[in-house]
Amino acid sequence: MPLRIAKVDPFSPPIAAVLRQSHALMQAMFPPEENAFLDLPALAAPEVTLWAAFEGVEGVALDGAALDDAEVLGTVALKREDRAGRAPERTGEVKSLFVSEAARGRGVGEELLAHLETEARAEGLTVLRLETGRGLDAARRLYERAGFSERGVFPPYVPNRSSLFFEKRLGGEQS
Repeated sequence: MPLRIAKVDPFSPPIAAVLRQSHALMQAMFPPEENAFLDLPALAAPEVTLWAAFEGVEGVALDGAALDDAEVLGTVALKREDRAGRAPERTGEVKSLFVSEAARGRGVGEELLAHLETEARAEGLTVLRLETGRGLDAARRLYERAGFSERGVFPPYVPNRSSLFFEKRLGGEQS
């Protein structure tokens, strides 16, 4: 069945349920002071766009009851960096990339990340960064396959035992 990716509201009940699954996983794996996930209000901020992947909803407007009945396979968010006083790079951060347990191993994460990158390029962003946790090996492999390289810590993060940091320069190439 084809995958559909659409912009969503983090407070929509089925989206919030998947995000809470992601948050629960992070809380189980990492100490509170080393958790960097965005809560629902932060995901609704103007500088953040959240998308979700769905299956079996071709030709259906994904709002209201239709969204409540759709199966959410995963999410990803793009947080745009505030460039005040910084280099001229247009930077975005990948946040909330999560695939439901039932959808893992089906390419959903790859499709969500590719969608985010396409949107970032269309906005003129030149760099994508992300923070992920040690022990999230599938996520690390996904980011490396997508062309991200490990790098040092970047603001607003501080070094810690749990986090790994990655970056991808978008330039003019397409992936």
